[in-house]
Amino acid sequence: MTDALLIRTASAEDIGRLQPLVHGAYRGDSARRGWTHEADLLDGQRIDVEGLAQVIADPAQLILLAERDGDLVGCVQVTDKGEGLAYLGMLSVDPVRQGGGLGRRLIAAAEDVARDRFAARIMEMTVIVQRTELIAWYERCGYRLTGENRPFPATDPRFGLPLRDDLAFVVLTRDLR
Repeated sequence: MTDALLIRTASAEDIGRLQPLVHGAYRGDSARRGWTHEADLLDGQRIDVEGLAQVIADPAQLILLAERDGDLVGCVQVTDKGEGLAYLGMLSVDPVRQGGGLGRRLIAAAEDVARDRFAARIMEMTVIVQRTELIAWYERCGYRLTGENRPFPATDPRFGLPLRDDLAFVVLTRDLR
């Protein structure tokens, strides 16, 4: 077994492996094996097969996959928002592999794509305000809270089923220049 990590762009053929990875990193008992998750905040799917297919088909978005020895171990989504702004989302690392630096490597790859493919100068993300340990981790990765909060789409089933009624997003950004 080698330690070689391959990071590549996802295709439609990857959806069958990708959906369970994302769901398992965010929701349910499998997510609790990692150091951070949404399992106590949201129930239901994190993203469905149709949603992944839409992202992969959209030229303004892409998903980067991380594979080690053929196993899918992580992913991250990058979206071109236009005017020099890109959005980082769906950062997912297999819960048993969290804490080993893979998340940071995926963020770096996402930032490279945002700069090189989308000419982004700023990377933005939103994180559920209650996920304080994750927000602190993103800050250690160079992201800064903007002071902006956004409402959580509690009635949109694509985001999951809220287990509490006080969910909201904080906005973090990083200058890519």
